[in-house]
Amino acid sequence: MVKSENASLIRIARENGHEETSVPLDLGLRVRELRKERDWTLEQAAQQAGLARSTLSKIENGQMSPTYDALKKLAVGLGISVPQLFTPPTKGQVNGRMTVTRTGDGQEQVTATYEHELLADQLTKKNMLPYRARIRARSMDEFDGWVRHDGEEFLYVLTGTVRLYTEFYEPVEMKRGDSAYYDATMGHNVISTSADDATILWVTSLV
Repeated sequence: MVKSENASLIRIARENGHEETSVPLDLGLRVRELRKERDWTLEQAAQQAGLARSTLSKIENGQMSPTYDALKKLAVGLGISVPQLFTPPTKGQVNGRMTVTRTGDGQEQVTATYEHELLADQLTKKNMLPYRARIRARSMDEFDGWVRHDGEEFLYVLTGTVRLYTEFYEPVEMKRGDSAYYDATMGHNVISTSADDATILWVTSLV
């Protein structure tokens, strides 16, 4: 597997799958969450914002669309900017994404040295690229130079034995259950040292 093939795998992982559609922000729910984060009652929040309690209640329940003036008062009262009213924090926010890949259902990518099965390929915009690989190579001579790409990489031996070659370290003999984590910008290649093709799980970061 040469550098261009690895780049192709990463491109497929970033582009393949079903595009996600963003869910419109529920302003009322957002205001209620901000209020509860501060442990304020409806009355306390209304006082902080300089709004009538009934007005704030209608905003939170989606019964009225606030004017820009009301939005400014809400933002000042909550101690945030107006744009922050419409931008929920990403940390701690659950998006509920999940996919299951059954054995043999992954997207196959075959090269001269490896047979890859991309996992979780239904999801786009992933932070990780997980894939199962059958190691066909038996010698470094089968590679057209080092494989190197952005990010970090985790390798876990599933079956057989392999030898991990890296640009700055001595080759490492690995058996079933062994793992390695390394900087993927460092040149690296893997060959099988067992009679049958070894299989490994690879997880590559995409950010």
